[in-house]
Amino acid sequence: MSGDCLFCKIINREVPSEFLYEDDDFVVFRDINPAAPVHLLLVPKKHIRSMNDFKNEDSAIISGLFVLAREMARQQGVDKSGYKLLFNVEKGGGQVIFHIHLHLIGGWEK
Repeated sequence: MSGDCLFCKIINREVPSEFLYEDDDFVVFRDINPAAPVHLLLVPKKHIRSMNDFKNEDSAIISGLFVLAREMARQQGVDKSGYKLLFNVEKGGGQVIFHIHLHLIGGWEK
């Protein structure tokens, strides 16, 4: 955990957010500035600054994000119509919160 990380604070319930999903490794909540009708953030509880910082031992976290994304897409009803999965990496790649997270974006068609 990083003391000044917004997502760490959300995970630890220091900052309010409504979790759509939570287990021992991940939380899922809605993006506060959605780019689509469905815009979720899938966030590992382990603080990893960016995709550039994950290590081989973190590979289960990365694969877990994709498994979770498939399930969340189904739950949100966008699995059949289609959705995007996106990592923003570093400032030049659009990363604003420096805690790795996967965007699930969809819902244009149902």
